[in-house]
This record gives sequence, C-alpha cells and structure tokens, in this order.
Amino acid sequence: MDARETAPSAERNKQAILEVLARVLPPRGLVLEIGSGTGQHVAHFAKALPALVFQPSEMDVERHASIEAWAAAGMRSNVRPPLAIDVTKCLWPVTAADAVVCINVIHISPWEATLALMAGAGSILPAGGVLVTYGPYLRGGAHTSQSNEAFDASLRARNPLWGVRDIDQVAEVAADAGLSLEEAVPMPANNFTLVWRKSDGASPGARALIA
Repeated sequence: MDARETAPSAERNKQAILEVLARVLPPRGLVLEIGSGTGQHVAHFAKALPALVFQPSEMDVERHASIEAWAAAGMRSNVRPPLAIDVTKCLWPVTAADAVVCINVIHISPWEATLALMAGAGSILPAGGVLVTYGPYLRGGAHTSQSNEAFDASLRARNPLWGVRDIDQVAEVAADAGLSLEEAVPMPANNFTLVWRKSDGASPGARALIA
C-alpha cells in the first residue's frame, strides 16, 4: 500500500516556498525541517536541492510513514528518516544544522512553541545560518485579509492557545535568540515566508529588511 498522505495546501504552496528556499539556503549542508507533516514539502525540496541533506521531523509519529513514503517515491537519498521532535523540550536530538525550515506550525501551536522554536534554532544554527518560517501572520497588529481574520477565529475556537501571530511579536522573540528578520516575502493565499538570519556579529537589526 502507498503510505503517502496528501495535503492540498502543501501541493499548492510547495513550489512558491521552494523558490524562496533556493536562494536563501546554503549551497550544501544539513537542513532541519520542524513539523514535516505529510512529507510532501521535504520530498519536493530535496529533489530540487540535491546538494543539501534534509532532516524531517514530526511530533505525530503516525505521519512518519507518509514522510518516508514520499522520500522513497522520489528516490530521495538526501532525506533522512524522520525524527519525533518536540521543540519545547530543552534538548533537541539535532544539535547542529546549517538551516532550519518550519512550515505552517507557528499558528497551530501554543505561543510557547514559537518561543522554543526561536531558542532552539538560535542554538543550533551557525553564525549567518537561516531559519525559514511560513504561514499566515498579522502585520502591525492587523490581519492582512478578511480570510485570515476568519481563519484566526476558527483556530482559536478549536484551541484558545492557537492563533495567527504578529510578525513584530515573533521578531522580538527571535531577537532574543540572536535571529533577525531579513525578509518577509508575500506568498499566495495571504501567507508570508519569513527569513530569519542568525547574527554574524553585525549590530542588532543591521541585517533586518522587511520586504
């Protein structure tokens, strides 16, 4: 049986996200993905960027079979077996990575997960390394569309600890971990891909550029 699961949203956004990753990820090295879901994204990225090694992770271990199946279907030798990483745990099983990617996680997890994501990424990334996050965000405390506002309400109805986060608030947390916002790239369906850069010794905020 084919264990691959398919999320329609992942099929829609994987190429747009890849276009950002292709220009901001390092040419070689290890990329840790936090919250790999079905595995569609990591298989797509690994195919397009064969010089990189991808480490998928997913807390829901029932999704691991799908992640492995997507990698196997694409014959992707540069995708490692998935790990069950809980970002809120102090010690991640991956202690060093050249880049971190986190897609559609921040808004469907408690705020503590965002704090832990930034702290963890700041800990394992080298100077100049990147964290890339994707999803819906508020800007300046306001929703960017009525559909995002409705989506935020639906998230909070499902779990009051969830919700669309404000870019400025996330940036404050990231700064505490030595990460600055380098780009906020508008994406289809009123989402953003955010590129966070680990400080390389430049003055705080010197690298920040919000597109």
